[in-house]
Amino acid sequence: MEYTNRCTMRKVKEYFKFEQLCGNDDALNRWVVVPDLNRPGLELSGFFEHTEPRRIVVLGDKEMAYIQTMNDEHQRYVFEKLTDGWTPSIIITRSHDCPPILMDVAKSKNFPIFRTILKTYQLMVDVISYLDEQLSESDTIHGVLINVYGKGVLITGESGMGKSELGLELIRKGHVLIADDRVDVRRIHNTIYGSAPELLKGYRELRGIGIIDVERMFGASALLDSMRIDFVVYLEKWQDGKAYKRVSIDSQFSMPILGIDIPKMVFPVKEGRNLSVLIEAAVTDFTLKEKGIDAAKSFDDRVYNYIVQQNQENGRE
Repeated sequence: MEYTNRCTMRKVKEYFKFEQLCGNDDALNRWVVVPDLNRPGLELSGFFEHTEPRRIVVLGDKEMAYIQTMNDEHQRYVFEKLTDGWTPSIIITRSHDCPPILMDVAKSKNFPIFRTILKTYQLMVDVISYLDEQLSESDTIHGVLINVYGKGVLITGESGMGKSELGLELIRKGHVLIADDRVDVRRIHNTIYGSAPELLKGYRELRGIGIIDVERMFGASALLDSMRIDFVVYLEKWQDGKAYKRVSIDSQFSMPILGIDIPKMVFPVKEGRNLSVLIEAAVTDFTLKEKGIDAAKSFDDRVYNYIVQQNQENGRE
């Protein structure tokens, strides 16, 4: 498998505040490319076939107890393998002391070893979740991401369609901005999250006005760091004669983002249309559908039942 995203052990160490037992500053530049950890059961017994060497190695209570039963020669053989050039680091949990032979081998290679007070299962859950986010697939989309009634709405469309102005109107009505103009998207498991680039966070550009500071104009509550993207609104220029669907999110239209299809609806832009109200209505409709309440389907059923009833009455005449 090809891994394209990566982070350094420096970032991992600084985020979790690990105690560094071995390795100098250069040792922290080792890459982490696999969002998984390795508790070396079979490896400690000497079996290394099919082992993914690019995972961080974790030594907990069981591993430390087993190491005590290994003779010095076997320990040195195993630790030479575990500290190869591919392995990012070794983390020892529950504040155990580092085995002397492991420390000796690691020092000879400038290999990083860390220690934490966390229990092994806590460490694995926390680090895997962190690596899932850091190493997730990512991309950049041109648009505006707004939290409307708790749903992440990505507003996209051609340049000049008024995306930024629509976003500003939604913020003025109490909704929350995540990103404007450029949205960095990440896939974490089967969910897409959006955020603003660090350089642009909290700022917006409006034609004719320039750069505005959203936090100072509307308060800190008008901003969020990141948000799950629930559906996409695409703004297009109104075309006379084209049949447009009324406000409703149709499951047959979607926008693929990093391999996941996000529900999408098209809003034609025309003078006099209040798009912010339409987006609020679309979000409400989306939320009701998640609860199994489909107004369009209910209306279709009502019309069908009416036609059946009329046919039955006409048949009796």
